[in-house]
Amino acid sequence: MSGKYPFDSTAFRRTLKLQDYAAVGDGRSVALIGIDGSVGWWCVPNLDSDPLFDSLLDAKTGGLFTLQPTTHFRVERVYRQGSNVLETTFTTEDGVLRVTDSMNSSLAGRLPWCELARRVEVLSGTVTIRLSLVCGTRDQTVSPWLQPNCNGTIFHVGPVLGMLLTSESIKIREEADHGILGEATLTAGERALVAIVAGEDQPLGRPSTKEIDRRIDISDTAWKAWSEGLQYDGPYADWVRRSALALKLLLFSPSGAIAAAATTSLPEKIGGKKNYDYRYAWIRDASYTLHAFLWLGQVPESQAAIAWLLTRIGASGAKVCFRLDGRLVPPVHETTLPGYLDSSPVVTGNTAGTQRQHGVYGDIFEAVAQFIASGNILDQKSAVILSSLADECADRWRQPDSGMWELEEQRHYTMSKISAWQALDRAVELAGKGHLSTTCVPRWSRERDRIASWVNENCWSERQSAYTFYPGTERLDASLGLAVRFGFPNRERLAATCDAIHKKLGHGTLLYRYSGAEKEEGAFLACTFWLAEAYATLGETQKADDLIRETFRLLPQEIGILSEQIDVKTKDFLGNIPQGLTHLALIHAVMALHPPL
Repeated sequence: MSGKYPFDSTAFRRTLKLQDYAAVGDGRSVALIGIDGSVGWWCVPNLDSDPLFDSLLDAKTGGLFTLQPTTHFRVERVYRQGSNVLETTFTTEDGVLRVTDSMNSSLAGRLPWCELARRVEVLSGTVTIRLSLVCGTRDQTVSPWLQPNCNGTIFHVGPVLGMLLTSESIKIREEADHGILGEATLTAGERALVAIVAGEDQPLGRPSTKEIDRRIDISDTAWKAWSEGLQYDGPYADWVRRSALALKLLLFSPSGAIAAAATTSLPEKIGGKKNYDYRYAWIRDASYTLHAFLWLGQVPESQAAIAWLLTRIGASGAKVCFRLDGRLVPPVHETTLPGYLDSSPVVTGNTAGTQRQHGVYGDIFEAVAQFIASGNILDQKSAVILSSLADECADRWRQPDSGMWELEEQRHYTMSKISAWQALDRAVELAGKGHLSTTCVPRWSRERDRIASWVNENCWSERQSAYTFYPGTERLDASLGLAVRFGFPNRERLAATCDAIHKKLGHGTLLYRYSGAEKEEGAFLACTFWLAEAYATLGETQKADDLIRETFRLLPQEIGILSEQIDVKTKDFLGNIPQGLTHLALIHAVMALHPPL
């Protein structure tokens, strides 16, 4: 290799803001692509696999795949309309370059391997591009190595093997175990392709670059065909469609599970300790996803969500979350990675997998009720499972739990009791319509009414004029805005609670999760949308529209990928991305304000 181009991966590394990442995916894995052309996160072959590229959590030595001009550039980027194919335009002094990124599929659906394709086109002038590929070490547990053979150069990272495939115009300057470096100079009208084909413990086919390039457009067509089926064309339609496309990225097609996010351990406060692995499937998210997709007319995704939910509950009981393949979530394990902006710990696993949360009962029954209300039917096995769960909820609602926010201290959280009320109310409704056995309806009805009375007697604060976080406190909980959607009785108190939440947990339109949260994390984006939904449902449409419109004004406009939280001062994203719950809350808020016809 020429001494002019010494291999130095630090030359391609810069720390980006979380809002500077876009996401591409194929229904099994998701890659995050930075505004500078770097792939800083990609788990292969699945969303919850170990990462192939992880510089997002290890800026100095993590795996990274960069494709960018060699000289100073300005950047614009956008998703293709109605698609999860990303276009990034780099403007240099000498020319304009467009990179089109796609996680490819085929005409028959998902490929048997992961295929990350990057098409390079020079729109004007002349541009020299440089690529750098450095594989991660999986927290120093593996040592990547290259294996040249007659069919190409293969890289190995533990059980993952892959190939870097490029057009002939891209010259590989170095191939070594520590990485691959390449370069090309292209003029207006020329284009090239760079791609990674990868799998785990499997033989790999070697597609041609022409095949891979063609599949970019096939994938784009498939995304557009799907998004054109979204049955919503009202106000804020662009935000709704982009959120639906983001959720589709998180839908794990082999099982129908919906991942909470594509990443782990992105901090809720820079330098803080609240870093969690969200690459698992929460029952709550499945319920909300089913509701959103039913609204949007996407019956196959709704069917997948309800089937996954009932299968998991039938096999393992009312657990909070599962791995994407249905196995139990592993316990938390801390790695030695430094974390995003040195915010450690970086973890795998999640304690929610073994927590008691009464909210899971409400989520299950709400999902089933919405599924049935849309004209679908329930099988007998599922009906038996649900009746047993209603009995279990009636027995357990008096117990303390970890609450919706999965806190370490178990308490009698108000929202948990309301969720139990929701579960029994829906069970009674389903039985009344002939979908569940009526044998236990009298008991379910009595326990439902006891819960409502208990909440009103123990959780209402005259001083706050609101339902509080739990009995005996004046602290507030923003998730109580969801009680309006759930139909909890006493709309007057719910309206007063929403006003108290807005006033005392709000920073402008942004809300913190609960009293005191501002000391340890950012504002929680879903809470703002939940409050807007509550106002819309209560008939206070101007308040709802103001919240939605002003929140959109604060968010990055170009790509629409949202995180879990946001710093109220800098407006920088915090927490894992893309965050399914945020996109779900956005859809629910807009559609509560402007229901589809």
